[in-house]
Parts: sequence; structure tokens; C-alpha cells
Amino acid sequence: MSESSLDLHQVAGRIGAEIRGIQLSSTLDPATFGAIKKSLLKHKVLFFRGQHHLDDAGQEAFAHLWGRPIAHPTVPAHDGTGYMLELDSTRGGRANSWHTDVTFELAYPQVSILRAVTLPQAGGDTVWGNTAHAYLDLPPALQQLADGLWALHTNDYDYAARFNATDAGLKRYREVFTSTVYETEHPVVRVHPETGERTLVLGHFVKKLLGCGAADSEHLLALLSNYVTRLENTVRWRWSAGDVAIWDNRATQHYAINDYGDQHRVVRRVTIAGDVPVGVDGRRSLSRDKRSREHETATAVASAPAIAEAS
Repeated sequence: MSESSLDLHQVAGRIGAEIRGIQLSSTLDPATFGAIKKSLLKHKVLFFRGQHHLDDAGQEAFAHLWGRPIAHPTVPAHDGTGYMLELDSTRGGRANSWHTDVTFELAYPQVSILRAVTLPQAGGDTVWGNTAHAYLDLPPALQQLADGLWALHTNDYDYAARFNATDAGLKRYREVFTSTVYETEHPVVRVHPETGERTLVLGHFVKKLLGCGAADSEHLLALLSNYVTRLENTVRWRWSAGDVAIWDNRATQHYAINDYGDQHRVVRRVTIAGDVPVGVDGRRSLSRDKRSREHETATAVASAPAIAEAS
């Protein structure tokens, strides 16, 4: 089955498409799933309205079609045993900063699957940026510069300053999110293992550019990040309960807009084991922390068959 056989509608010019008329489940036939996957690689993020039949178990079962689901490395799963991460606005689940999921890990997720459970009457949209097109937008001299840059990613950053956190939120961040500190060196430009595209690896887990002073690092990161978040490279989704978004985490950043005050917002996410990024020069990302290195090496080795099957 080709993409043309899907009821697919582009949402924005450079990123994002809605697919209609399909119920997501673990029993999707291989041809349909193959067409969906090809569409994801092309459009970077896919949207499916009205998937009310999916519960947590159904979402996790569907996720297995993409590879091996993995739990968040520090935040406990929603049910305490599986892979589901719940983002609840009443418990600090407001990721209103541009990021790619879990880049502080060596083999960070290749795909994320997000389902809307409870939504505010207004607000709470999510925006995605196309990091492959952002790279293409760079002038040749900036592309050449970015190709040689590496960055340190970590889950231990200034949470209070970035999110204007409450004392309770800061306490949870320190006790849960940084219960184990991860530090990983990634190329700023990685080569996508399936499309061959060059994509920018940036976002709020970046602590600094390696080999640069603090001021130069800050300026260069801001310069490159602006290409990801420019409106031409983004798509914005207005959620309804039961919607599902699937994105290629190797070629996107996203931002959950925190504009809904004290209204309640709950979304649940499953991520799929990824692969160790490879830079333009063929060098692979490196983990700095021994504990995280052992964990990530095991993850990368264990996920290799699942990644091959999903390719």
C-alpha cells in the first residue's frame, strides 16, 4: 500500500499530515502500517482524530508495531509497570519548551506516540518543528559549521528558571526527573538512519556546545534553534479528546503550549527505542556517565532487532 492509498491531508506546508479513516490498533495489516510509516518519514508528524477505542493497553499494543516500547529512564510509568508516561498538568506535566524527547540518553527514542485523554476547553495545543528542513534552511556556511559541532545533553538543567517552577514542581523535578543524572554528547547534526536526511539535534536538554565558551555556545545555539522554530518549519495541532499524534523523534522538536491556566490537561505517551546517532563524519554519540552508559548500551543492543523489524 502506498501513501496515495491513505486518506491523508497535509496540515502545514513543510511538516504534519492528518490521516483519516483508520482505527489504530495492534492488528493493523502490514500494508497499511507500512504506508503509515512511509508517511511518517515524509511528514515527520501524523495526526489521527477520534481514536476513542484506544485505552492505555491498546496504545501500548499499537506501539509494538513500531519497535520496542521503552519506559522513561527516571519518571515512573503511569501504571507503575508498563511504558506509559502520563503528562498531567496538575502534577507538573507542562513541557512548554522546545525539545526532542529524552535526548539526554544515548539511544534516545526514535518515535513517540501521544494520546489526548483530558483537555482544556481552550488552549493546550502542541507545536512541532521540522529539524530536517531547518538544516536545509541554513546557509551553506552555517551548515558546514553545524556539521562539525557537538553538544552536551543532560536531564540536569536549570528547571526553575526554564519553567518558572513552583516549589512543589522543583521538588518533584529534583526527586524524580534527576534521580539519575544522564550526560550524553551528541552531534548537532545527525544523519537520519532511514531517510539519510541531516537533522539538527537541539532542544532544552542541551547544556552547552563542546569546545565553545559559554557566550559563544549560547549565541550559536540560539541561532541554530531559530531555524527549527521559525513558523515556516512548524505545525500546530488543536487537540480533541481521543486524538493521537505520532512523530519521528529523530527529525522533530515539539512544544506543548502552556496557555490554559488551571484547566486540566492529561496526555499519555509511549516511546519506541531508538538508535545511537551518527554524525556527518561517521562518529557516534557518546555517554559520559558510567551508570547511564551501561543502561543505554544494554538498551541499544536489546532494541536492535526491533529497529530492524520496523525498518
